[in-house]
Amino acid sequence: MTQKNQPKIPDQPSLITSANREARPSTPPSAIVDFVSHSVAQTQRCGSQLAQQLGPGTVILLEGDLGAGKTTFTKGLAQGLGVEGYVNSPTFTLVNEYEGRLPVYHLDCYRLENGREALDFGIEEYLYGEGVTVIEWPERIREIWPSSYIRVTLSYLNETKRSLRVEPVGPEYVGLMQEFKKSAFGRSL
Repeated sequence: MTQKNQPKIPDQPSLITSANREARPSTPPSAIVDFVSHSVAQTQRCGSQLAQQLGPGTVILLEGDLGAGKTTFTKGLAQGLGVEGYVNSPTFTLVNEYEGRLPVYHLDCYRLENGREALDFGIEEYLYGEGVTVIEWPERIREIWPSSYIRVTLSYLNETKRSLRVEPVGPEYVGLMQEFKKSAFGRSL
């Protein structure tokens, strides 16, 4: 991503209203990637392949039930960004930071009640920072989502299989998804 595609840091962070949310750009169906991962290793590989396309300021929202593979996906993403060492869910700390090609900010919002609590702990520094921000349980802070992001939805199918949907929201991520499809699947889908 180029510098001009970076989100503008608001002077005063404000909660997104329902009117603002409905004004968000829709995603062309051809930009959405749906597939089934057959193993932990495949889920991690998907995260690693996506990481190859990411630039500073990227926000990834991870949705899925407990055990769906959100942290597994994040481990692969961190590996793809050159993070060495153990990557785990920041359930009790809210944020884990890792150094790689780009900083990785791994947030877990499960314990937050709403976006105001996220703003109180300084989430805008991560959302509009120079790294890649990965948020588990983003639905807890839906009212402060940035206008552009990549949404990854993981669903449990059985003990080893997970359904993944990778959806770019915002024009700067639509082209990125085409490159992701080529690198992950060898072609544009």
